[in-house]
Amino acid sequence: MPTDPAAHVVGELAANAALHGRVPGRSFRLRVRSSSPGSLRLEVTDALGERAPRPAPRSVGPDAESGRGLLLVEALAERWGVTHGPFPCKTVWAEVSLLPSSGPTGSRSAAIRYATPSSA
Repeated sequence: MPTDPAAHVVGELAANAALHGRVPGRSFRLRVRSSSPGSLRLEVTDALGERAPRPAPRSVGPDAESGRGLLLVEALAERWGVTHGPFPCKTVWAEVSLLPSSGPTGSRSAAIRYATPSSA
């Protein structure tokens, strides 16, 4: 199974949780499950719900050493988003296809990509 996109997405979401969602004495939780045949749902939950990532990643300069993580998530995931709760937590999730594709996965529209699980 081609799991490289999933590994990269997990790495970016976990790094963001460790860097931006860290609360002293608390860690983050990673959950990986099959959301449909040939697809993985990756969820990273941290305890800093008031610091949610923005759907449109900010632009970064060519020499910047950080700030591209969500660009990678967007390019590799079929869709991604944020679910808030239970207080004080948030979960950043992404769905990654494990099926071979004929083109890049980052071609979905923003309306589909940032849909919440209940609106998709």
